[in-house]
Amino acid sequence: MAVINIRKKEVQIKIVYVGPGRGGKTTNLEYLFKTIRHRIQSDMVSIKTHGDRTLFFDFLPFDLGTIQGYRIKTQLYTVPGQVKYNATRKLVLKGVDGVVFVADSMVVMREKNIQSLENLRENLAFYDIDMYKFPVVLQYNKRDLSAPDIPLLDIATLEQDLNTKLKAPYFEASALRGDNVIATVKKIISETIVSLQEHLA
Repeated sequence: MAVINIRKKEVQIKIVYVGPGRGGKTTNLEYLFKTIRHRIQSDMVSIKTHGDRTLFFDFLPFDLGTIQGYRIKTQLYTVPGQVKYNATRKLVLKGVDGVVFVADSMVVMREKNIQSLENLRENLAFYDIDMYKFPVVLQYNKRDLSAPDIPLLDIATLEQDLNTKLKAPYFEASALRGDNVIATVKKIISETIVSLQEHLA
């Protein structure tokens, strides 16, 4: 849950990027870090696990107003996507205020996307969070991979697999090129702020 600093008049919100391994979570944060470096108040911290990483940095986000006069500070995290790191994923989700689910658009990743979303649901439930009543934005990543030897899932299939019940906002993206990376983070921050305002009302 958001941390309120009365002295600094700041509300600190925690956004976590989740999704299958190698789906583009780290690439999203690296692109954001490079693009909005002037707004970032810390170095990007990287906690390496074998074959995957947890990244973290915090920043004062785009001009999205205030919550009851408090400015909004955002922490961004990624979690390891590989199945064996579930304990780390669960730990990073503690105190989360909003989630970006980064789905891999490659056909070969279809089942892993579905499994990863179900794992997110289970891990949020561990903290008594109902994923279907929580700020979530979907990002369908790697839309730039259009080579004949790399078949991609169409958006209708991704929506059917991942968003039929969730009904979350989604973006087609290329984290590598930066397509819709900024739009994704702006959307999850605004969704999270709306959710917090409802809880604080």
